[in-house]
Amino acid sequence: MSTLFEAQAPRPLADRLRPQRLADIVGQDHLIGPDGPIGRMVAARRLASMILWGPPGCGKTTIARLLAAQLSEGGTDLAFEPLSAVFSGVADLRKMFEAARKRREMGQGTLLFVDEIHRFNRAQQDAFLPNVEDGTVILVGATTENPSFELIGALLSRAQVFVLRRLDDAALETLLARAEHNLGHTLPLTDDGRAALRAMADGDGRFLLNLVEEIERLPREPALGPRQLAELVQRRAPLYDKHQEGHYNLISALHKSLRGSDTDAALYWLARMLAGGEDPIYILRRLTRAASEDIGLADPQALVQALAAWDAYDRLGSPEGELAVAQLVIYLASAPKSNAAYAAYGEARAMADKTGSLMPPIHILNAPTRLMRELGYGGGYVYDHATEEGFSGQNYFPDGVERREFYRPSERGFEREIKKRLDYWDKLRERAASAKTGARQ
Repeated sequence: MSTLFEAQAPRPLADRLRPQRLADIVGQDHLIGPDGPIGRMVAARRLASMILWGPPGCGKTTIARLLAAQLSEGGTDLAFEPLSAVFSGVADLRKMFEAARKRREMGQGTLLFVDEIHRFNRAQQDAFLPNVEDGTVILVGATTENPSFELIGALLSRAQVFVLRRLDDAALETLLARAEHNLGHTLPLTDDGRAALRAMADGDGRFLLNLVEEIERLPREPALGPRQLAELVQRRAPLYDKHQEGHYNLISALHKSLRGSDTDAALYWLARMLAGGEDPIYILRRLTRAASEDIGLADPQALVQALAAWDAYDRLGSPEGELAVAQLVIYLASAPKSNAAYAAYGEARAMADKTGSLMPPIHILNAPTRLMRELGYGGGYVYDHATEEGFSGQNYFPDGVERREFYRPSERGFEREIKKRLDYWDKLRERAASAKTGARQ
């Protein structure tokens, strides 16, 4: 027997505060404002297929719903069809497209909103193409992933990509004010606590409003500061996907900060990656690469330090070993920089690809057999240690190939000393060449 009265759960705060007009959406004026591309579409009443790319909680779903609603209010009859790529397959798409075609025959359009569209595979994405192409549906896809990597080119060519921004402090504060108005009172927060609450949301408006609801459920206490919030509200993990774009963006930021000798920025990006759950071994591998690519022989100890930090982390693990990684970041960022070795190897590789399988000059080849000696192998070779200066100045490039200078050391760090040595040997080489020419004459 059912009860006479059943309690109904209140609507979540985020749902109660969902914007009713595009103008109510915060933080995305660059798209939906009067001068934004979506704003101009609405004003002209001509909506095109689009992909909304942005972080969680920035308003992608709300924009799609309001586009259909506002255009319908103005006389453009659009049915709103929501679809989630997580729960839908090709059969669902076919059913939806068939319904859209029937509506079109009756003079009604269809705005198809696909949440997490990047989760559809290539075959499923192909199914959209003819229906977007002939106007059966206006597609609005939402994704948190880079469309360049996740969506097929044919679909991208039929839809405009709009980038939504994470909500800044001003936008989050606007949402807090709306929440307080809806609740009928201000939140029990100090100024620092209010700032900490916005920081915990990390640009996600929905998450911010969920945090507000958590605070509302707490017993009434004195105003909460950052420390009390940290104790009462579980801190959100930073937005970071170590298998997707966040992974590549942050390692790029770390590497370029090292190259730019910005120690503090490099430490920040290291901390961001470790906080996001990145594998420290991956970071160490990239730091070791940077030691050779961006520092090289300007500080030969850079590579030694990289391997030592790697070994220290292998021995200690996390979190103790992370200090060795941080120490390495400081060392690399503050070291003198040179990409001369990196550039030299690249030029040598290019020349090797171009010249093919040329033999070394015959005078530097070993002659372990009588036949090879009879053929001239090793003939005329000068043992460098037997010369007065320990340098013979012989040719070591293939016969008929002009000598090339690949390595051009900088004037920074230890490479200054290397440059002195190379200049010295160049002079000896020129002198040996002049003496050889004089002897022939």
